[in-house]
Amino acid sequence: MTSRTMWLLGAGLLVLAGAVFAAETQGLAQTSQAGVNPNPVRLMRAPVAPLSAMAQLGKEIFYDASLSSSGALSCASCHSPDHAYGPPNDGPVMLGGATLSRQGARAVPSLTYLDRHPNFSIGPDKGDDDNVIDLAQMAALGQQAARTTKTAGGGGASANIVPQGGLFWDGRADTLQDQALFPLLDPNEMDGGSAEIVADKLRRAPYVQRFVELFGAGVLRNRRLLIAEAMFAVARYQVEEPSFHPYTSKYDYWLEGKARLSESELRGLQVFNDPDKANCAGCHTSAPTRDGLPPLFTDHQYEALGAPRNAALSGNRDPDHFDLGVCGPHRTDIPEQTQYCGMFLTPTLRNTATRHAFFHNGVFRSLDQVLDFYNFRDTNPEKVFPRAADGTVLKYDDLPAKYHANIDVTDPPFDRHPGDKPAMTAQDEADIIAFLKTLTDGYKPEN
Repeated sequence: MTSRTMWLLGAGLLVLAGAVFAAETQGLAQTSQAGVNPNPVRLMRAPVAPLSAMAQLGKEIFYDASLSSSGALSCASCHSPDHAYGPPNDGPVMLGGATLSRQGARAVPSLTYLDRHPNFSIGPDKGDDDNVIDLAQMAALGQQAARTTKTAGGGGASANIVPQGGLFWDGRADTLQDQALFPLLDPNEMDGGSAEIVADKLRRAPYVQRFVELFGAGVLRNRRLLIAEAMFAVARYQVEEPSFHPYTSKYDYWLEGKARLSESELRGLQVFNDPDKANCAGCHTSAPTRDGLPPLFTDHQYEALGAPRNAALSGNRDPDHFDLGVCGPHRTDIPEQTQYCGMFLTPTLRNTATRHAFFHNGVFRSLDQVLDFYNFRDTNPEKVFPRAADGTVLKYDDLPAKYHANIDVTDPPFDRHPGDKPAMTAQDEADIIAFLKTLTDGYKPEN
């Protein structure tokens, strides 16, 4: 069986599971007995085991602030374990650099649930084993392919030739090892300086003996190997430490029949999965996989949503500066694929209720603002976008006009027009937020 056949089979099963799950949740608020899932499932979670020696080393590096130029910023400073490994502050971005005064370029994403994240690719698959299509070739096909509408429980998501997978908002890293290195050297973040400086700090770290025990004394003489092994250790820590992917939300236990959702939470789940209303599950898949893996609440694809420009970001003081996501400026390998300019990764919604900054630029500060954006972007844009001096609504003001055609105007609720009835009522929005709060980890089930 070729890789293409296997992918199509797997995609078909996942679409079927999503469609069945979406159908089951329709009318759930009326049919469920006292908020219990009428069709409980058994979720598969990784067994908990002691951390390996490699992961223990990675844990020490993850919390080591001495690797930063300020001596006050570690991986855990921006990816706080007390905030679902997301940012602990209320600002749109974190501050870094030598004096902790430089703004990061984008909102800090959570490090949770990345162990199942696929590598970056473009398109539904890469072809048969003997006919591999590279990124440029698949992107060229994407320029010609018609976009398929993505709806909750539907099959549209698998047909689109769009970027998917990868880490960061633009997918520029494929592995947790690579992901750990970027902020370590970024002058706006940990600002570790050169590889020589970082390696020298690792040689003088209190855990240096762990390197010798794991890799031999020779690793300390090889700068590139030392840093590579350090970042690999951080990656192993993220993979092995259960708190990075616990699946302990109220919703997880509800799926298993061990928790009850309130009437508002049930209504929120129904609207979340309703393709004629919020259609959240069109991108943020809410159904477990057919083999029992908990839902990740992302399809790992990229979307251009046209979020408003965030005036609080220092880089945006330059009117000619634009963050184009997949097209740059931080990702540099496919800038010519302009049909993807303005696209950013669809994040997981797990633990989203613990955040204070939403979207890649942190422009929204609450879930209420996020839901209003989805609801009014096209029907009442004056409610979510700024106005020019002459009163004109500056719709899509954070993306050059030549890329506005990339913005999603087909997937519900973005298929509406000025004057149309918004997809959601105020009650619908409140119910969705109530449901999103059930995705926060750390819930204690009744039984």
